[in-house]
Amino acid sequence: MKRILITGAAGSIGSELVRQLYKDNKLYLYDINEMGLHELITDLKVPGRVGDIRNRDTLRNTFDDFKPEVVFHAAAYKSVDMMEYVPEEAISTNVNGTLNVLHFSKIYGVKNFVYISTDKVVNAKSVMGKTKSLGETMTVNSGKWYVVVRFGNVMGSRWSLLGIWERQINEGRPITITDPKMMRYFMTIPEAVNLVLQATKIGKGGEVICFEMGKPVRILEIAEEIIKKLGRDIPIEVIGNRGGEVLEERLMTEEEKKIAIKQGNFWIIK
Repeated sequence: MKRILITGAAGSIGSELVRQLYKDNKLYLYDINEMGLHELITDLKVPGRVGDIRNRDTLRNTFDDFKPEVVFHAAAYKSVDMMEYVPEEAISTNVNGTLNVLHFSKIYGVKNFVYISTDKVVNAKSVMGKTKSLGETMTVNSGKWYVVVRFGNVMGSRWSLLGIWERQINEGRPITITDPKMMRYFMTIPEAVNLVLQATKIGKGGEVICFEMGKPVRILEIAEEIIKKLGRDIPIEVIGNRGGEVLEERLMTEEEKKIAIKQGNFWIIK
């Protein structure tokens, strides 16, 4: 049984981590989302604290009270287009907040640290991608047992593509896509969490670990397949790219591909 701190514990990935780990470990949940956190604490009877990773005093108290052995750092701003309008907020949370979590993890002797990243850091053009890239760099340079996990779009996560389309269909509106040529990697929440958990076993420190996600999928094809299965006449509306978006995302840069080592279903970049 390990003492595990999960930041962003009420998010899509964080809450799935909680549900998979709480029976066999001693968890402490940390999130600024008070209602989501309250729901988890009430349902699973695990302790937690409402707090912002930007608040060093609250973080210090959390580490001092709980003294975690393992930290899963999932707290972040993740919306590409919204962060284009408030880059200062993205920097404050994704960079400064991550630096705070890393700082106290090292001070309190955390044995395993896993930073949860995104394929949007690869050749990043968006503010969000660039701030998450800085988080990766800070993590892999923090020492032994500090690792990064990087994966593509998570189906079923909050405000994911399928969730948006479901709301649009239920409201009788067209399905919207930004560009017919846009392609993305997709994985399920359990697949993403499996990657995060495996990272604590195969990562020795200073690595970026990517899940083998096969080939990217054209979003237009997904929309057409959903409409076909529903057997309904649902229009598709092209609304144009949002700020910071690219047509095709990649899991690794060309330089990373040259040094990445395949291990089972994972690519390890050291």
